[in-house]
Amino acid sequence: MHRLFTNSIKNNTMDLGLKNKIIIVTGGARGIGEGIVRVLTAEGAVAVIVGRSSVDNIKLQKEIENAGGQSFSVEAELSDPTACEKAVRAVALHFGRIDGLVNNAGVNDGVGLESGDYEGFMKSLHNNLVHYYLMAHFALPYLKKSGGAIVNISSKTAETGQGNTSAYAAANGGRNALTREWAVELLKYNIRVNAVIVSECYTPQYESWVKTLKNPDEKVREIISKIPLENRMTTAAEIAQAVVFLLSEKSSHTTGQLLHVDGGYVHLDRALANA
Repeated sequence: MHRLFTNSIKNNTMDLGLKNKIIIVTGGARGIGEGIVRVLTAEGAVAVIVGRSSVDNIKLQKEIENAGGQSFSVEAELSDPTACEKAVRAVALHFGRIDGLVNNAGVNDGVGLESGDYEGFMKSLHNNLVHYYLMAHFALPYLKKSGGAIVNISSKTAETGQGNTSAYAAANGGRNALTREWAVELLKYNIRVNAVIVSECYTPQYESWVKTLKNPDEKVREIISKIPLENRMTTAAEIAQAVVFLLSEKSSHTTGQLLHVDGGYVHLDRALANA
């Protein structure tokens, strides 16, 4: 229905000074995470894929390596706090350093106010927010040494609401708040912290949601008709390119920012989409 990548990543690379940098990407095997891994390795970085599926992790790692890139993978169920610590330790032991962290893993799990409960709400926070804190906490000693950067992937739901997704919206509000909080706390270490806010990006997870609807094709057409720039969804590659720029020294004086890569979906007048 839609492609994750609308252009060749290799043809869009520039020297961002990321060669051989060790960058952790949580949820890096699929969707937006995969896009980030592919752009990082095209820029010469070593992308470390951290996620629960060793099969998916290793599959992408082999693809990257077969194409001449550098990658590494760690299996970890990030909703488990001890797994976060072990994942960071595994990366540090293997490479001796960590130069950047992309917190990306999560799922819009539909834990609403009316339909949800305490257990579901707390589980969702662990799936979508708590590991952002833990990964940054455990990676911080290494980022202090390298002067690295952190990028948090967040969602429009924190700003616009969506309905029946209280926990995910709360998690994304927390992601945004932590981005600003960490940017302040880590100024003394020259560690930059930014977030990329995603609106409508067609990923395998998004496709799974669309397929649950009565008229999926019609719903997709309705959504893209409201996206002002080019009436299309954002691609994973476009999200990834913004993330990789924020990780690089090319954005050396940018911190505490919430960057919307969404074709104007959140902030522009929806009437413009059909102008």
